[in-house]
Amino acid sequence: MPVSRRRRTPRTALAAGVTMALCTALGAASARAAEPDPSEGLFLTVSGASDTWIRGLQLTCPDTRGSHPHGAAACHQLAAAHGDPRKLRGDPHVCTREYDPVTVTASGSWRGRPVDWQREYPNACAMDAATGAVFRF
Repeated sequence: MPVSRRRRTPRTALAAGVTMALCTALGAASARAAEPDPSEGLFLTVSGASDTWIRGLQLTCPDTRGSHPHGAAACHQLAAAHGDPRKLRGDPHVCTREYDPVTVTASGSWRGRPVDWQREYPNACAMDAATGAVFRF
């Protein structure tokens, strides 16, 4: 059987180029879809009395960026509380009665539901006991 030694026509080369471009675009789109949406997540803050100091970070679960030092535990605890900081079980432990207030906030969205929460605790130990890993940064 004879083998054709025809050259590729410009139409064949064009079709191959379009196919490659589409595959590349679809691959990039699926890679972006696998990454967490930065608008989906919670911006968490911890601040001292009279805002003398403040720390904050964006937590997107799963914490693939490593923005939170205890990201996996924080995401697990938030999932158990259905994204509601009022329902966090925390990490109960004994604290001193020292009064050095800290204020924590959580704002953003958790699985499509808006979150806007703020609470003051008498000290950082009481905050940690009430909120666990979520505000431990």
